[in-house]
Amino acid sequence: MLLAINGATTMKASLPQDIAAASSAGFKALEIWAAKLDTYLASPPNSVETLRALLDQAGVQPVSFNSIEFITFRPPNEYEQIQARCRQLCEIGQALNCRKIVVVPSPKPEGVGWEEIKRESVRVLRELAQLAASYEMQLAFEFLGFSWCSVRTLSECWEIVREVDRANVGLVLDTCHFYAGGSDLDSIATVDAAKIFIFHINDVEARPKETIEDAHRLLPGEGVIPLNEILTRLRHIHYDGLCSIELFRPEYWERDPAELAAAARTATLQVVGRFFQVV
Repeated sequence: MLLAINGATTMKASLPQDIAAASSAGFKALEIWAAKLDTYLASPPNSVETLRALLDQAGVQPVSFNSIEFITFRPPNEYEQIQARCRQLCEIGQALNCRKIVVVPSPKPEGVGWEEIKRESVRVLRELAQLAASYEMQLAFEFLGFSWCSVRTLSECWEIVREVDRANVGLVLDTCHFYAGGSDLDSIATVDAAKIFIFHINDVEARPKETIEDAHRLLPGEGVIPLNEILTRLRHIHYDGLCSIELFRPEYWERDPAELAAAARTATLQVVGRFFQVV
C-alpha cells in the first residue's frame, strides 16, 4: 500500500513546503491541494516544469489533485467552469504524471430525490470522464458524510460509479465521511477494490455523527472511527492501493509542516501497518 499525505493536513503550508515536509517525513507520495497549486503557479517564475523539478528532487510522487468541488446540479455557466477546471488539471496532471483528480458531489437541492441525484451524478461523471480520458486521467468521486451532501454513503457512491461504468471513474473512501454518514461496514465487501482509487484515513472526535465537521478530524488512532474494522474489510477485498492521510484540523495547521507530517506518518503506520505492508 502506497502511503501519501494530503495537502489539507498542512493547509497553511505552501506547496513547496508540503513537498519538503512529505519528503522529510518519509512519504513517497503527495496529494496536491489544488488551491496551493494555483497559488504556486500564479507566482513567477514558478511553472509546471519547476514544480516537476521540485517533486523529482524531493523524491515525492504527486498522486492526485484535491479537488473539484460540487460538480453536480450546476447551472450551465458554472458547469462550463467545472469542465474548464477539469481540463486544466488534466493538462497539469499529464505533465506531472499525477493521474487522479478528486471530484465532489454538490449539496442536495431541496426536494430532489435519490433517482434524480443518481441520474445527475452519472451524467456529469460520464461527461467529465470523457474529457479526462483523452489525457489518461482518472476521476475519484468522493461522497461526503455530512447531512447536506447529495451523496453521503459508500453504498450510494458505489451505485453511481457502477452505473457510470467508465474505466477512469472510481471512488474515494474517506474514513471520516464513511463514519459521519453512517455507511455500513459490510458495504465495503460489495465494492470492487480496483474502483477504490483513493483511501483517505483519519480519525474523529467522540461526538454525535450529525455534528461532525472536517475540523473535528484527528490523527488515526486518536478518535472513535472503527479503523481496525474498516481496514480488515479492505484487506478482505484485497485492496492494496493508495492510502492518504487527510486532516482538516485547524489546530494542526499551526504546527510546523515537517513535524506534523512526521507525526501523521507515524500515527498512520501504527494503525495501517497492522493490516498492510506500507511503502
